[in-house]
Amino acid sequence: MKLLILAANGQIARIVTDRILTKPTFKDVDLTLGLRHSQRLSALQDNARVRVIETDLEDADSVATATAGQDMVFVAVVDHDADNAMTKNVIAGMKLHHVDRVIFTNILGLYNEVPGEFGAWNRQMVSAGLDAAINSDKLLATSGLTYTTLRLPWLNDRNEVTYTITKQSEPYVGVSGSRQSVVDVVLRIVADPNFGANESLGMANPATQGESRPVY
Repeated sequence: MKLLILAANGQIARIVTDRILTKPTFKDVDLTLGLRHSQRLSALQDNARVRVIETDLEDADSVATATAGQDMVFVAVVDHDADNAMTKNVIAGMKLHHVDRVIFTNILGLYNEVPGEFGAWNRQMVSAGLDAAINSDKLLATSGLTYTTLRLPWLNDRNEVTYTITKQSEPYVGVSGSRQSVVDVVLRIVADPNFGANESLGMANPATQGESRPVY
């Protein structure tokens, strides 16, 4: 499999990259890592399974070039742009090069699915970028691609993999989760592209359910 990771310098993207390169399960996965400043990942340039390229998610031609020859795309950043250029460019690039499978990072609260006091606080905190995030998910859902919108909780750096997955029609369970848990969900999809196909998946540590603020 050939996997393109866009915004590849982010924390979650870096952990995904490390897991794919070190776990035997993923020994047949080759990586293209797209980011604005390729020198940030220069340590990986000599790895035979890695290609590091400069990619600007705001530039359609740049994204299309990165997408050529891939089997799956993981977008490791949330599209908060009012014009949703990132999402539109990814969809266009994938269609141009006949790439079908995409995982796109997003936020919790797209469907007013986060209950209670925390849900109200979350809406207030994400309000500036919420409309763009909602539209990113809608663009994917109507794109004809096989997509997974991954609605992230408020993240922490705990060294644990503990999460409950909820679907679009279900109340979100939990308020926070570890980056390690997010990585685990992404890798489940890489290992089995049918997992989460054409779904919007929420995920968080269920032990944080009922908290009024993020748990760090």
